[in-house]
Amino acid sequence: MTTPYDVYIGIGSNLDDPVAQVRQALAELSRLPLTQYIAASRLYRSRPVGPQNQPDFINAVALLRTRLSPLALLDQLQALEQRHRRVRRQHWGPRTLDLDLLLYGSEKVQLPRLCVPHPELQARAFVVLPMAELAPQLTLPDGAEIATLAMTLADANALEVLPDYT
Repeated sequence: MTTPYDVYIGIGSNLDDPVAQVRQALAELSRLPLTQYIAASRLYRSRPVGPQNQPDFINAVALLRTRLSPLALLDQLQALEQRHRRVRRQHWGPRTLDLDLLLYGSEKVQLPRLCVPHPELQARAFVVLPMAELAPQLTLPDGAEIATLAMTLADANALEVLPDYT
């Protein structure tokens, strides 16, 4: 059996009731094969990256432990996006669900379909702040500390933490 890896999944939505989309995705991530749901951050509201003529995004980060390979996990994430009727019309455009494999343990993956750590991870407050909430002691594969990145990005990219109405 393959050694399990701790993986971080970025989740975002800005269409069709984004809060419900993100919460449903979190529930569905807990049912992935060979995967255990560990924790999720709170929900955050962020301005869109790219075209600004679209609604704000609701974001979260999930921590999972998986025995799936990076590409098998990517396939599962993309299938989940499809079940949420994700349509890829415009780069960085609006979407019902966006799932990004941010980290796969301390592994570095460079494949045509997948780059891990996610190439934009360190520049995006809507990813870094939720990750720091889940794992404040986390060190990225390049040696960067998530807590330090969170402090750097906290003021530069205003995020709104949503109230927890569970």
